[in-house]
Order: sequence, then C-alpha cells, then structure tokens
Amino acid sequence: LEALKQTGQALRYASEELRGDRSFALDALKKYAFALQHSSEELRRDREVVLLALTRFPDDLQYASEELRGDREVVLTAAKAGGYGLRYASEQLRGDREVVLEVVKNDAYSLQYASEKLRGDREVVLEAVKNNAYSLQYASEEL
Repeated sequence: LEALKQTGQALRYASEELRGDRSFALDALKKYAFALQHSSEELRRDREVVLLALTRFPDDLQYASEELRGDREVVLTAAKAGGYGLRYASEQLRGDREVVLEVVKNDAYSLQYASEKLRGDREVVLEAVKNNAYSLQYASEEL
C-alpha cells in the first residue's frame, strides 16, 4: 500500500485480491495513470470503474473490456477527456458517424481511426480540419 502512494505502477505487483478490490481500485484510479491496466479483468468490465478512469486518464480506454470499448458513452467520455477515443474503440463505433463527428471535434487526429467510409465523409473531414488542418492527411483520397 505504501508503494502505491508513490506510483500507480506499483499496482501491478499487488495481489490478485487487492487488484480486484473495487473500492481500492476506485481510489487508485482517482490518482494514478495505468491503474486500470493493472486492475482485474472483472474491474475492466465494470462500467463505473472504467468511466472514472477515463475522466482522468482517457487513454486507459485501451485497457477496458472489449464490450466497453464498444459502448458509445465510454468512448465519448475518453474522447472528451482528451484521449484517442477512436483508436481503442470498436470497429462498429469507428463507423458511427455521430460518434466520429463528436470525437474529431476534440481530437482531429482521431480521423485516422475512423472507418474508410467516414474518412470520405465531407462533413466529418471538415470538422476534423477545423480542429487541426494537418488531419487532412487522414481523409480519403476521393475528397
């Protein structure tokens, strides 16, 4: 426990029991990046736990369960907090126009993770380019 006061990476060395303890994990997730990475599989499937982690450390989406990476609210939470929401999102959400439009408003570079169809969608690309002109490199060549 003392080691965790220094760094969240210490969670990787904690016992399975401690890494699966929900209240302990919620406390660790408030303070440390990568705490979700070292949490139990059960906690990575826990929507509340994952949403809390993403508000502080949005790139922790990569450690969420596959099911939660396909959850619209979860992906949008990561994107709004500054993470690469689409990079770790399910294929289905990468092709969801509404989700992609919202994500590229916060992170234009996420356009590269959108479905091929949406990288050719004029409105989606314009929204990304409004945010950052360099994101044009990820647009479909047809545009």
